[in-house]
Amino acid sequence: MNLFLTTFESIAVLLGIGLIGFFIIKKKIVPGNILGLLSPLALEIALPSLIFVNIIKNFSPISYPDWWQLPIWWGFFTIICAAITFISKYISKKESRKEFAISLFYQNGIFFPLAVLAGMFGNDSSYVVFLFLFTIFYAAFFFSTYHLFFKTKENIKLDIKKIFHPVLIATVIAILIKLGEMQTLIPDFVVSIFELLGGMTIPLIMIILGGNIYLDYTKKGNLEIFEIIKFVAIKNIVFPLIFIGILVYIKPSVHIAFIILLQSAVPPVTAVPLVTDRLGGNRSIVNQFIVGSFLSSIITIPIIVFLFNLFYPLN
Repeated sequence: MNLFLTTFESIAVLLGIGLIGFFIIKKKIVPGNILGLLSPLALEIALPSLIFVNIIKNFSPISYPDWWQLPIWWGFFTIICAAITFISKYISKKESRKEFAISLFYQNGIFFPLAVLAGMFGNDSSYVVFLFLFTIFYAAFFFSTYHLFFKTKENIKLDIKKIFHPVLIATVIAILIKLGEMQTLIPDFVVSIFELLGGMTIPLIMIILGGNIYLDYTKKGNLEIFEIIKFVAIKNIVFPLIFIGILVYIKPSVHIAFIILLQSAVPPVTAVPLVTDRLGGNRSIVNQFIVGSFLSSIITIPIIVFLFNLFYPLN
């Protein structure tokens, strides 16, 4: 029960900050157009700083010699997700099938798992480092593949700056520093700067998310209740249950298994509505999928973690 409550509280904190962002924009405390300016601050400065300082302080290649396997496990996870998405998309309405699929496939790979891991094990836990290593190629993968879900006449060119995202660069540099045992050469005040910058990552990104949800809400189309229920059932329940079965069968290390489990249980990545809109899709229905999945996750993720613990006891 303690495990359930700890996970519940971690998700509740995330949603609570998102709710604050919703009302900040609703009450016009700050203008809605500022959200677009805050996103680069969160994703290109705060998040890379958070990753860098966590790896520098908490990454131990000697303690976890299988750390290099985490990106490979991400590839395995992504292939399974693609298969489940391909099969599951046919339960949606034909007119919103592409939106259904893209929302299923791209998970909120960093912020939700980060909140859960920090709540369960603390901000300085090795699990936080495992998360960053697992998702090292995720941003580059997302920005180079999302357009494949829609047939569009727009000529989508790969943006090198998005492929070699600051998240990827920060992760690689920090790993090389640790492998070369050069972390002692970094002055303490520099680490403190990155630590302070990284500390605003989750609050900032959730405030942005809450504000964007409000802006999308003001332009909402018809509420697709049945489609939302189907989406939540697949994304929040079927996905993680399938992965629990796979993990119990193949039995990877517990730290690898738990990262994979969280990746399978979290809602869609918050960038999906933006790229869907860019490609001419229905942003309204995607936003409904995300809100439904986010709200449901406050119950579904704690239950999934509790079930996982029955097979993989967490220390």
